[in-house]
Amino acid sequence: MDTYTIDATNKKIGRIASEAARALMGKHKPSYAPNAMPTTAVTITGANALDISEKKAAEKTYKRYSGYPGGQREPTLAKVIADKGAGESLRIAIRGMLPPNKLRSKRMKLLTIQG
Repeated sequence: MDTYTIDATNKKIGRIASEAARALMGKHKPSYAPNAMPTTAVTITGANALDISEKKAAEKTYKRYSGYPGGQREPTLAKVIADKGAGESLRIAIRGMLPPNKLRSKRMKLLTIQG
């Protein structure tokens, strides 16, 4: 299994997420096939040192719904970082950039985010 390492220190969250999603899909290899599971594990280092502006931290919201009446939650990016760390916001961004098919959860298991 190959390892693809990304240093996230002082970089924007979207740039890191798109690079990681591309590597998790296997598009960086000439043997890319959209229906094949790649053999590349992605490791992101320095997630706590991401360059996130104060405006984005205050205005970016993540929506989730439990299915119950009144169960919709919209935490901000700052709240997610405070509760679960910057790695969780990066994980959400990468998951959103992967195609929503049966391989997405398997590809996400190949992702490792280190502080």
